[in-house]
Amino acid sequence: MNSRTTRRQAILGAVAGVPALQMLGAEVEATEAAASPDAPNPPSRDVIRELGVRTFINAAGTFTALTGSLMRPEVVAAMQAASRQYVKLEDLRDAVGARIAELLHCPAAMVTAGCASALSLATAACVAGRDPELIRRLPDTAGMKNEVIVQKTHRVGYDHAIRNAGVKLVEVVTRDEMEAAIGERTAMMFFLNFADPKGQVHHEEFVAVARNHKIPTLIDAAADVPPVENLWRYTKLGFDLVAFSGGKGLRGPQSSGLLLGRKDLIDAAKLHHVPYGDTLCLSNKVNKEEMIGMLVALESYLKEDHVAVWKEWEARCQRIADALKEFPDVRTKVVVPSIANAVPHLHVRWDARAHGVTPAEMVKRLRDGKPSIEVGPGSRNPLVIGVWMMEPGDDVVVGRRLREILNGA
Repeated sequence: MNSRTTRRQAILGAVAGVPALQMLGAEVEATEAAASPDAPNPPSRDVIRELGVRTFINAAGTFTALTGSLMRPEVVAAMQAASRQYVKLEDLRDAVGARIAELLHCPAAMVTAGCASALSLATAACVAGRDPELIRRLPDTAGMKNEVIVQKTHRVGYDHAIRNAGVKLVEVVTRDEMEAAIGERTAMMFFLNFADPKGQVHHEEFVAVARNHKIPTLIDAAADVPPVENLWRYTKLGFDLVAFSGGKGLRGPQSSGLLLGRKDLIDAAKLHHVPYGDTLCLSNKVNKEEMIGMLVALESYLKEDHVAVWKEWEARCQRIADALKEFPDVRTKVVVPSIANAVPHLHVRWDARAHGVTPAEMVKRLRDGKPSIEVGPGSRNPLVIGVWMMEPGDDVVVGRRLREILNGA
């Protein structure tokens, strides 16, 4: 089987199971058939290498500054197929959204330009709704509902994506303060999922308070996949709008995200987005390739054997730990965060004086070595190694490099 046939089958296989993409598969097959069967495929350019930009083994995780995750091959193939077709953007947006809503057991969904974009769209929908004049005025919210209630412990730098809709964040601590803060100017209530343990009002109680006052709720669950059940957990809990990143655990396009929830609010959010020009979130453009890529990534993720994947992550941690067993002072521990990036991480500690290398120096030497290795940003003691975004065999390389450096090599 030649490489051209393999490529065509890979693309068609990626799109065949997606109803919205079947027409794209036909176009790809026609394009391939028209090409000379003897013509060699041009070699893929490695533009990153041409530019001299450093690449590395990802022993950190899905950090945006480290370009998140790697897209699945079927996602890349489907996006490539989509890039060769024109569609009406609204038609594809609605078809993809309907398919995602079906997969995730929620009333409605849309693909966004990352989780931050989902926060902006959700807020705009709650503030200005479907009113064309109000939509055009944002972020000028004079005369509108323009307050968003948030627990003080749930404030985060990313909430600028909420504030850019022209709203004021009203901070509260207790349930009584939350109840007292709700008024005629309250447009929405915001919940930051990874901050739940820090706040006094937790998921169910937060939703109950909002529902008693008929206030829509938004939860930021950007980094909360896995577990897979979280993709429908928060809508089932009663949150009106739920935002996820598409470029983390789902391994879709890095610039993609999901907004899920109430159909009336999702329909309103669409009016604040492309293809409508005079809107707050026009800059959050999502084209057909990202929509298709997000859908295919989601479908692939849902089909995974999540138990087997988890066992492989644990095995990677163990292989790295085993590589360090010769050092009596080195201690390793597998840690799974209780919330956000809740996957196995390996924590490594050692006697810096015995080995002549501090954790900070270890981070630098791993980064400066060949191959370059990035560990958890800011990790010092312990050194935090994220294994879930590694490629096969990367764990062996990481274990070897740690051993070499601790040996003084």
